[in-house]
Amino acid sequence: MNKPKPVDFSDSNIAGLGTDLEKKLRLSTAETEKAWDGVGKKVELRVWRIENFAVKAWPKASYGTFFSGDSYIVLNTWQKPGNPKLFHDIHFWLGKDTSQDEAGTAAYKTVELDDYLGTFPVQHREIQGAESSLFLSYFTHFHTQDGGVESGFNHVHPETYTPRLFRVRVTGHSLVITQVAISSQSINSGDVFILDTGRSILQLNGKTSTGMERARAAEFSRKLSDDREGQAQVSVFAEDDADAEPFWTGIGGKNGPIMSGEEAKRLRTPPKFDKTLLRLSDRTGKLLFKQEAKGKILHSQLDSSDVFVVDSGDHGKDSAQLFVWIGKAADAQERRQAMRYALEYIKHNGRPATVPITSVPEGGESELFTQVLDR
Repeated sequence: MNKPKPVDFSDSNIAGLGTDLEKKLRLSTAETEKAWDGVGKKVELRVWRIENFAVKAWPKASYGTFFSGDSYIVLNTWQKPGNPKLFHDIHFWLGKDTSQDEAGTAAYKTVELDDYLGTFPVQHREIQGAESSLFLSYFTHFHTQDGGVESGFNHVHPETYTPRLFRVRVTGHSLVITQVAISSQSINSGDVFILDTGRSILQLNGKTSTGMERARAAEFSRKLSDDREGQAQVSVFAEDDADAEPFWTGIGGKNGPIMSGEEAKRLRTPPKFDKTLLRLSDRTGKLLFKQEAKGKILHSQLDSSDVFVVDSGDHGKDSAQLFVWIGKAADAQERRQAMRYALEYIKHNGRPATVPITSVPEGGESELFTQVLDR
């Protein structure tokens, strides 16, 4: 059976509300989703994968490993120092090859989990390759690779293993490992790369990669070997080593010059953009979405009776994010349409479709959100 068409991340109805998908979900959910039983009652991280419209617990040993063909839900329950109250961050993560149904189910079930917890959870949309720093901070190793529900638990048989090339870089405190195309065009001098052939694991350290990246990548290489009971031999090369030939041969040869680390960084750096505040309100009897401020945003500009979209622009060291702030007195229509308008804003204002989106209830603002606001 062919995989359904991948989701369009700019789709304004990603949760499938009001569609046949929602009807299917309501039928399958019945009164209560069993996957939520007992969650959110202690400090912990929980991960689930969407499988055929169902929420399935992801093995703890695989936390941090995500497949591009799937969608996941991640719940982080945490406490502030000296405060017994529990806080919740719910993320739905969408792989680049996930289907519309899987993405819609993840989004829908995230809302359901939010309702179940009922204690001001903060909701986040995460897209593969553009994960927020908060999401990455949950995992010591954040590892994405091709595949999905059908291939996620395949045991590695060296004789039949399909080679994979991974790019390794350190982001904050997290090691981010991403499967890339097996080609010298995927290589740059600023990162570390690991070619896993099943029987051998070949690590290439880009000449301007950091010592931290090289050391953490070596840990990952050893883990791959350990998972195969040492059957895979690990070799480490510097980019300019004459003996790095096995690595280059394994990816089809060094075809042309290797991209510099500076050029690779420039290509993945989004264009400059100012902070922007937009209001969604139906107080006139018609739902209106308009810009309220640009460049500087004050907390006093937020109104409890409406919904606001806050574009962080190039705030601080973190990548751009969109926040959907839900006022306590916002009505049902404003709440229900908030995500759609946030996605429409992204689509029509030059923002990447993969930008992280966080839904923030008034009174449950995260530290990251408050840092975006000006004093």
